[in-house]
Amino acid sequence: MTRATQVSQMTEARPRLPESLTRYGERVQAEFGSALPNGPPNGSMELAGPFRYHLGWADRQGNHLERPTEQGKGLRPSLCLFACQALEGNWVMATPAAVSLELIHNFSLVHDDIQDGDEERRHRPTVWRLWGEPKALLVGDAMHAIAYQAASRLARRGVPEAKALRCSRLLVESCLAMIKGQVQDLRHEDDLDAGLESYLEMIRLKTGALIQCALEIGALLATDDAGRVAAFARFGHHLGRVFQIRDDVLGIWGNEARTGKAGKGSGNDIRRRKKSLPIVLAFETAGGRRRGQLASIYRKESLNREDVDRVMELLDVLETRRRAQELIEAEAVLALKSLEAARLSAWARGEADSLVEFLVTREH
Repeated sequence: MTRATQVSQMTEARPRLPESLTRYGERVQAEFGSALPNGPPNGSMELAGPFRYHLGWADRQGNHLERPTEQGKGLRPSLCLFACQALEGNWVMATPAAVSLELIHNFSLVHDDIQDGDEERRHRPTVWRLWGEPKALLVGDAMHAIAYQAASRLARRGVPEAKALRCSRLLVESCLAMIKGQVQDLRHEDDLDAGLESYLEMIRLKTGALIQCALEIGALLATDDAGRVAAFARFGHHLGRVFQIRDDVLGIWGNEARTGKAGKGSGNDIRRRKKSLPIVLAFETAGGRRRGQLASIYRKESLNREDVDRVMELLDVLETRRRAQELIEAEAVLALKSLEAARLSAWARGEADSLVEFLVTREH
């Protein structure tokens, strides 16, 4: 069976959550315990309460939850630890880097919720909705700072100083790339002529940089073989595209109950005039009257139900959902091909296949 055939078959059934996204959870949570700030039981009036609330460790009153809730997929820390284990490394030693990656990701989520005006994430009110924008900004800033504090534990876990420093540098560089991608995304919203290449560069930075960083750091902590590390970095590059394009599909056609974000799906990204991939494809392929209709709608300050319905009709006519899924599958093939140079064992390659399968067809 060819890789293209294998990936094409992924769309025929919804995969269950792969082991690579569940195996490391308890260890990562234990590492989080020493990284998170402590606070009194009524810590909701301090940063500790909102900080821990966003991460699923506390309720909105700041009370500690014995079982963390609504924490998301933990994709980035899992990718980091999987890469380390797949290359026969000591993945437990890499957990400080995994925690750092998750904190950087969540710092971006707290700030993104403010920028986008999102009132719900992971089936719960967002930090800014409960505590206001100023405090939410500080919570995000604290996550950003504590992320690098967590990464500093690598050297204390036996990682050679030079390698620990390189990991920290990769974290800083990917975080800066992520912020640059967010800036491009904001500019992209008002540019009706932004095409596919511009979009792909934006998601390479905004989404792909941290995913690539996770896999590259995990590989780096396992081996000194530059070729194998580079293979995981390339894997992360393509996996970042798979993840974001699928996210764009879910932003228009997803099921809100599964995505865990109010308005995610059901055309919500259209209502917010987001220039996600299906819209980019529509603008590139629509001609004459159809493009004029799209442009007229996306120049409005706000869209009504009729506008959203018309855009959905145009997306159907232009087959943008099918074309977006084809791009996802093409990137999945490239992702799996990238790992050939990593010379993985059978179990590691099988888990990589399952991970890609899940990301290609995920519903949340």
